[in-house]
Amino acid sequence: MPSRLRPRHAAVAGQAATLVLAALAWGAVPSAGQDAAPREAGSHGPVYRVYVGAESADLIHRIRFGPEGAAVEKTTSVGEMALENEGPHGLNVTPDGEHLLMTTAHGVPDGKLWKFAAGPDTVVGDPTLLGNFPATLDLTPDGLYALVANFNLHGEHVPSTVSVVYTPDLIEVEQIPTCTMPHGLRLSPDGLHAYSMCMMDDQLVEIDTRSFQVSRRFSVAQGARGPVTDYDPGEIVTGHAGVTGSPASHDRAGASMAGMDHGSMEPSCSPTWAEPAPDGREVYVACNKSDEIVVVDAERWTVDRTFQAGRGPYNLGITPDGRILVASLKGAGAVEFFDAATGESLAVVPSTTTVTHGVAVTPDSRYAFISVEGKGAEPGKVDIYDLQSFELVASVEVGQQAGGIVFWTMSDG
Repeated sequence: MPSRLRPRHAAVAGQAATLVLAALAWGAVPSAGQDAAPREAGSHGPVYRVYVGAESADLIHRIRFGPEGAAVEKTTSVGEMALENEGPHGLNVTPDGEHLLMTTAHGVPDGKLWKFAAGPDTVVGDPTLLGNFPATLDLTPDGLYALVANFNLHGEHVPSTVSVVYTPDLIEVEQIPTCTMPHGLRLSPDGLHAYSMCMMDDQLVEIDTRSFQVSRRFSVAQGARGPVTDYDPGEIVTGHAGVTGSPASHDRAGASMAGMDHGSMEPSCSPTWAEPAPDGREVYVACNKSDEIVVVDAERWTVDRTFQAGRGPYNLGITPDGRILVASLKGAGAVEFFDAATGESLAVVPSTTTVTHGVAVTPDSRYAFISVEGKGAEPGKVDIYDLQSFELVASVEVGQQAGGIVFWTMSDG
């Protein structure tokens, strides 16, 4: 880790601490605040809590799911500008469960990283400015550093960065140049590497968290999957529907791609998520455009296997026991469950509304919480699936454009 902190921006004053309690409602059908499979009175079992952000409503919701059903337990307003939509996008919880971190994707000019006391859900300190459209974030195992993909939806498709933030003081200590539209960032279980996708460059990028530098790149473009050995973000050529670098990429047969006209190429995979396996040996990549899951061997840096998915896989989650891979199918408005070892599709279940987004899996590998955005004035939803039967067991109505979602706690009651 760096020995010296180098803040890039001055902290911006102001806090948002308005708390709005949501009504609790229990019922028997999958609608707002209701349980789709109510349990018998007096039944016992774990109680799970997750946080979800409603991007178009500037709200964070805390969802409670237990023997009595599922409901919004608490709603918190976020942001600083009452007349501007700031867009809570990425969420994560520190390893000790004490703090919730959140990115707001929109801002003037950039988005920010916020810190909340989890439970009270009150703002801690001032948010810190990041890059354009900060999206997914993950934390090192000690919780001291947050890595945030600056997705950058603004203007031309140009190379962007991953921000590194020292979380105790919310100080940005580094911005790592990576690629065009970095997204879906997740750390390996040992915390030594972070993996992010480049939607417009068709790349998986590995960051070494000991140096905060890009350590390896991997092309996930169809027909050209393999290590990228030569890539200069400063020499990217803009194309019609995106950009690619100038890699001397190699497919599995070793055929060189050097000399191709990358400026005329469109992304063939358009990857949106990288999910390391619980043992760290593989990285699952969601190809949103080609409807595939590409599994990369993290040690050999080769494609281990590829399997077909439903339309528009977007975010991924894997059970801590490593058995089941969960994919949100943003294009299909559904969730697909795979055998993580074989790639066999175990079930495809429609979401309760359109534009399926985020995935959060409980630490006991029992349930998957899925955020679903909805369209226009439609409310967002959080759908809850049983990972044994793959059935929808509850659905909770939340604010518009439900996106970032993260597990918080599991308790006995």
